[in-house]
Amino acid sequence: MPAASIDGISAPGHMLIDDRFTAVAAKFFSMFHRKSQGGGGLAVYLHGEPVLDIWAGWADSDRRWRADSMALSYSTGKGVAATIAHRLVERGAIDLNEPVANYWPEFAANGKADITIRDVLNHRAGLQRTRDLVENPDDLLDHDAVATAMAASAPDPMRLRASGYHGLTFGTLIAEIAQRATGRSFLEVVRSELAEPLGDNDFWFGVPEHQRHRLAQLSPRLGVAGVPFDTLIAPFAAFRIVRSARSAVYDGWADMTLGRRPYDAMMPGWNGVFTARSLAKMYGAIANDGMVGHRRLLRSETTRLIAQMPSNGRYDYVLGAAPHFALGYHRAVVGTKLTRHALGHFGIGGSGGIAVPRLGLSIGFVTNHLGNHAMSLGDARLPLLAAMAERAARSAVAEGASDILDTTAAAS
Repeated sequence: MPAASIDGISAPGHMLIDDRFTAVAAKFFSMFHRKSQGGGGLAVYLHGEPVLDIWAGWADSDRRWRADSMALSYSTGKGVAATIAHRLVERGAIDLNEPVANYWPEFAANGKADITIRDVLNHRAGLQRTRDLVENPDDLLDHDAVATAMAASAPDPMRLRASGYHGLTFGTLIAEIAQRATGRSFLEVVRSELAEPLGDNDFWFGVPEHQRHRLAQLSPRLGVAGVPFDTLIAPFAAFRIVRSARSAVYDGWADMTLGRRPYDAMMPGWNGVFTARSLAKMYGAIANDGMVGHRRLLRSETTRLIAQMPSNGRYDYVLGAAPHFALGYHRAVVGTKLTRHALGHFGIGGSGGIAVPRLGLSIGFVTNHLGNHAMSLGDARLPLLAAMAERAARSAVAEGASDILDTTAAAS
């Protein structure tokens, strides 16, 4: 697959479609026939090598999706931040079982001295609250202000009973821990621990001005049946489960994310910007014993630990469901099932990345069209494409085994 440099970013000169994955490609292209459907990118890796790298549709009303187009992908960034944390664990910069306060002394305030790095990755730090966390809502886009406020906060006592999804604060915790442990800015850590090992620069937490021409414009407004997310949950705030969920976001968050302001911020829990290619490559390493192509991202023992996906409880007090978080990822939905053999992280609106370690398979999908006509918070596009890619990968593995048997028989 020839590569072309587009504004300093390595992107393919043309699409890549492996014959074994043509059905997956056809389904993807069918999702973006009309301008109202927006656009997107899809990439698939098998055994550390790309087998699909395709794109379709519109990045904006007057701009086609291109090879180098990228989109803000919401919570997809949590899986990216978690992978960086695992790189730091391997290098001995942090330890999963050590208290966060060992690296970030101020964090020990208000009963948090025993909260560990593992607790943070498992969404059990009890620091999911953003509503009223800082006095000025604009400060929620200021990493230092949010980190300082979180360090001074008391944890939710529910954390001792279950996980509580840190929707907007997960990335702030990981980023501040990484900065304290390494003495470098988180953006420098992203470059050295992820972009450089993978040979892919498209892991953005705050997009510089000179790269913003590549951004796809998001739409529509986040909500359910046309009702804005903030408005939808406000009447139910008296209920404990809704109160926990509402505390994890703040009024105006959903609308604010459709504007330009998130691109100036550094909040890895929700404002990561990626290409499908970058996500598939990262998860391709996780699915392939740490290797993608000739590059090693993680040790094989780290990827085996990640792939175990032990249950982190049966209930999440923010989501009101069983998300099965473990070490920064969650079990993935493939087709219609939440399955233990696949992991990754989805984002609101439909983007996400998935690794299927037992098949050496990874899928990256990004889109600027959030959800479907009924609900913009998410939809089934990625789970459907992942299920089709999984079937194609199984067939490829079966064909490979058959070829080996035929060769062996001929030789004998």
